[in-house]
Amino acid sequence: MEIKPQAAVIPKDTAQFEQGKYGPVFPKTPACYGFTIVARVKPGRADAMREYGYALAKALDGDPHLLAPLKLHYLRWVLFDDDTRFMYQGIFDTDFDKYTEDAVALFGKAGVNTAFENLEGFPEDWRTNPDAFVRFVREHHCPSFIEYGEYPYVTADEIKKALRIKNALSEMLDQLQ
Repeated sequence: MEIKPQAAVIPKDTAQFEQGKYGPVFPKTPACYGFTIVARVKPGRADAMREYGYALAKALDGDPHLLAPLKLHYLRWVLFDDDTRFMYQGIFDTDFDKYTEDAVALFGKAGVNTAFENLEGFPEDWRTNPDAFVRFVREHHCPSFIEYGEYPYVTADEIKKALRIKNALSEMLDQLQ
């Protein structure tokens, strides 16, 4: 079976989308699910955002599967406009509602804060009020209008499985030589 790259255009009008618990459920695209938020950084908190990034990287060194419940493909964090604004991009395998609920539960279970606490307007009660967390994300969401996938609709688990098979095959071939 040949996998052909695909693109999907996402309409600006989301009224036609199914309504989930937290608003419109954006369709799965060839790039899977995801969202981008752009928000203002609280004055003087850009270094705290960077430190949070370092802490997250260190935590992942200790437990590479820490974020596994989120079914992530990629995360990208960007500080821009002289560190006054922040962009969060995430690509993942679940819809927005599940990703958000899993993220709140994961941070709550791990007893850690979120970098988003350094953003203007982020709710202080986010741990106990997932609705407020979601409202913040929805208010700062900048939806894509086109998404492309070189290997469309493939989940992170499928990619990891294919890589395990590739590695096992490589090891087997190495042993035959």
